[in-house]
Amino acid sequence: MRKKNNTIRISYYGILCIVLLFGIIIVKMTYVSYSTIVDGVDIKAKAANRNSAVTKITASRGTIYSVNGEALAKDVNSYTVVAFLDEGRTTNEKKPRHVVDKEYTANVLSEYLNMSPENILKLLNQKLYQVELGPGGRDISEKRKIEIESLDLPGIGFIKSTKRYYPYGDFASYIIGYAKKYDSKIVGELGVEGYFNNELRGKDGTITYQQDAYGYQIADTPVITDDAESGKDIYLTIDSNIQMYLENAINDMAQENTFEWITVTVANAKTGAILGSATTPSYDPNKLNITNYNNPLVSYSYEPGSTMKIFSFMAAMEEGIYKPDELFLSGTKMLGKDKVTDWNKTGWGNITFDKGFTYSSNVAAAELGLELGKDKLIEYYKRFGFGSKTGIEMADEYSGIINPKYELEIANAAFGQGITTTPIQNIQALTTLANNGMLIKPYIVDKVIDPDTGETIYEGKRTEIEQVVNPETVDKMLELMNETVNGEDAAATGYVYRTASTALIGKTGTAQIVSSSGGYQTGNYNNIRSFAGLFPYKDPEYIVYISVKKLQASSRALAKPVKSIVESIAKYKNLDQLIVEQDESKIIKIENYINSYTDETLSKLENSGLEVVKIGVGSRIIDQFPQKGSTMIKGNKLFLLTNSTEIFMPSMENWTTSEVGNYCNLAGINYNISGYGRVRTQSIPAGTELDLTSILDVTLTRKEEEVTTDEETEQTE
Repeated sequence: MRKKNNTIRISYYGILCIVLLFGIIIVKMTYVSYSTIVDGVDIKAKAANRNSAVTKITASRGTIYSVNGEALAKDVNSYTVVAFLDEGRTTNEKKPRHVVDKEYTANVLSEYLNMSPENILKLLNQKLYQVELGPGGRDISEKRKIEIESLDLPGIGFIKSTKRYYPYGDFASYIIGYAKKYDSKIVGELGVEGYFNNELRGKDGTITYQQDAYGYQIADTPVITDDAESGKDIYLTIDSNIQMYLENAINDMAQENTFEWITVTVANAKTGAILGSATTPSYDPNKLNITNYNNPLVSYSYEPGSTMKIFSFMAAMEEGIYKPDELFLSGTKMLGKDKVTDWNKTGWGNITFDKGFTYSSNVAAAELGLELGKDKLIEYYKRFGFGSKTGIEMADEYSGIINPKYELEIANAAFGQGITTTPIQNIQALTTLANNGMLIKPYIVDKVIDPDTGETIYEGKRTEIEQVVNPETVDKMLELMNETVNGEDAAATGYVYRTASTALIGKTGTAQIVSSSGGYQTGNYNNIRSFAGLFPYKDPEYIVYISVKKLQASSRALAKPVKSIVESIAKYKNLDQLIVEQDESKIIKIENYINSYTDETLSKLENSGLEVVKIGVGSRIIDQFPQKGSTMIKGNKLFLLTNSTEIFMPSMENWTTSEVGNYCNLAGINYNISGYGRVRTQSIPAGTELDLTSILDVTLTRKEEEVTTDEETEQTE
């Protein structure tokens, strides 16, 4: 009996404990059901987060365009080739979803991925579910993807992504820059890609939704979408036609000459817009075969040489100390124990300061610089923009150094030695010559567009900085630069830059290169040669600035690409201002002669004052140069092509380069030109019948060929 009662008592207490435990659980559940915070944790948010998924919406990177609207940099689809290796992926043996024959697959894909079969097979033999076939299978194009898909290889798939693509390859590469992929992000580096990376990359978006245990969206649950914002589109001031002229000209020069580097830029002289800028060596941003990360336009800083005489002479004019007809003794100027010498060492005797400019006399510049004094010379150089960044939309712009202190340094600075400048600074300073003395800021971005709305959010424009010199000073300098290139004096240093299509004016420069051991490097070719020019003469519209380091040739080699560029732009932009002063009585407006009878047209033009060159013996005219609406000066050649296959070679003695080109282009024959000046010899004798296989070689020389006007070395001692 006692034992029984004890058992009953234990059961009673056990039941009581169970009831109390359940009571506590019910109270806790009731609390939880009415509260979102338990033990400091928002359990509803936690539960929701456990079931939520976020998918990134990648923003499209903005496109970079030329001013003509051609895409220079854009996003394109790219793919990574993957191989599925797990046999468990295949559920139907007739339709395998894994790589079945690894050796066959490796051999076939090697032709498409630029990888050896051995390297691909090594990847396929790994004990993995899937593997990327890299590096050759990464970032392949849509076209290559389609080609691989057509092979119908089991177990081969693709992961889609985007990459940056540059349709024109090595074209304005230092201006455009490049963008690289880091993980899933494309980041701009160098050029516009780097400078405007934040604007170009846009803003990624997200899609947030509720997912089940298998990762699928739960039906009838809310989806939160934060749309991506596309990157902004950037239109550059680069004119793709002008850029092509620059690229072709310096690439041709690279084929014919040896040098360390060459860079050339053309700008709109009125607005400061950069229309083209090319460099050799360069790189292809699709391949990133880059060896130099400095943008030549803004990050090449060097002693400019005699192009600085443009600005030191103008400073002297502004201060009233320049007397054009005053004589000075050229050759050597002693400064205590130091001396300044002219580039030809001996000078030209007593000459005027005007001649001093056209002959590029260091002594003339030194005389003016010393009379100006250190403070005034530095003041004007800085007002022209030297020694400071221009602020153009390019990263890593250099300031250059303008800091002469002692008498010899001041003299040297007046002709561009002992100071450093950048190409973009020289271009900015030259804008004063096209704007009556007003300095204009250069720029490279024409406009920035929001592609989602079409709104223009930024527009580049002409920006005036400072009135540096008076219009009278500009007129005098334009006159001197014209005389340097187009004057009758064969000793003028810019003679070889004379063009046949429009009046290019300018100033040459040759600066020695600082030696790492102190002083300057010696030798005729250890220098940087340059040319600063504007065209047309009377109302300059374009600036051209070119420089080359260690050119293993005479200065005539540098003139060739400049003339090619200027003549191409003149034709493209219909510039008709010729070198000769345009007396209205000598100007002839060209009519349309196409489809007219040859004899009637020749009779009509007999007393026009033009030299008519008939090409062929046909009865009708089928083409002409120049075209209708052009203007010519009496004595120039008008070319008329007739409807005849019989064409006979004329005598080209004394013809210009452009005249030879105009004839051969209309006649449809190939030609080669060597030398400078006018035609002296031709490989096809006059009177010879031509055909499509004919190749004409002509040699040009100047009458003053024996006169050497190159600034081979401009030395301070």
